[in-house]
Amino acid sequence: MSAGAVQPLTFSASDGSEELARAELYGLLARLYLAPPDEALLAQFEVAVTQAPQEGAFLERPWETLVAAMRETTPEAAAEEYDALFQGLGKPEVLLYGSYYLAGFLNERPLAVLRSDLARLGLERDAAASETEDHVACVFEVMRYLIAGDDVEVCNLEQQRRFFRAHVQPWVERMCETLAAHPAARLYRAVALFTQAFVQVETQAFDMIE
Repeated sequence: MSAGAVQPLTFSASDGSEELARAELYGLLARLYLAPPDEALLAQFEVAVTQAPQEGAFLERPWETLVAAMRETTPEAAAEEYDALFQGLGKPEVLLYGSYYLAGFLNERPLAVLRSDLARLGLERDAAASETEDHVACVFEVMRYLIAGDDVEVCNLEQQRRFFRAHVQPWVERMCETLAAHPAARLYRAVALFTQAFVQVETQAFDMIE
């Protein structure tokens, strides 16, 4: 598929279904990058619809591939793959932190900028969290909140656009390319390719409102 085939999501559906779908996709991806899918999540995919959020659109084939990969794996295999890619002693095979892709090192200035922007939004890191705020799961969870949260002063389209432009768009596709190319990635290759397609759709959608 070429980038020109991207079909932006509709941000303002009258029944809110498009917004709910976007929030749910961000939440699902955050969950998959934070930890391997467990038996309960895999069971949901056994009965999940195979249709993409937009039928016949850019996300359809990556979504079908992700559903198939989730159905083919097991909790044990998913955990083994997750550990091989993202855990282990020393430097992980694939890093999931924005600072690494933006500055070349962990815990660099991009993390400080992100923390400042989160404070402006009234958000802060959970003291019990093991990951820093620039972990891809964390920035996706912020996007989910900005779409689905109840505080209209913070959770609105303009705040989504600003946060996406600053903290998702500049690096997540590069991370996806690295992950998809890794020889140990099977399930997570499908996760990476769907993430990449979703970010491209979001990018074009935000382009249309500027």
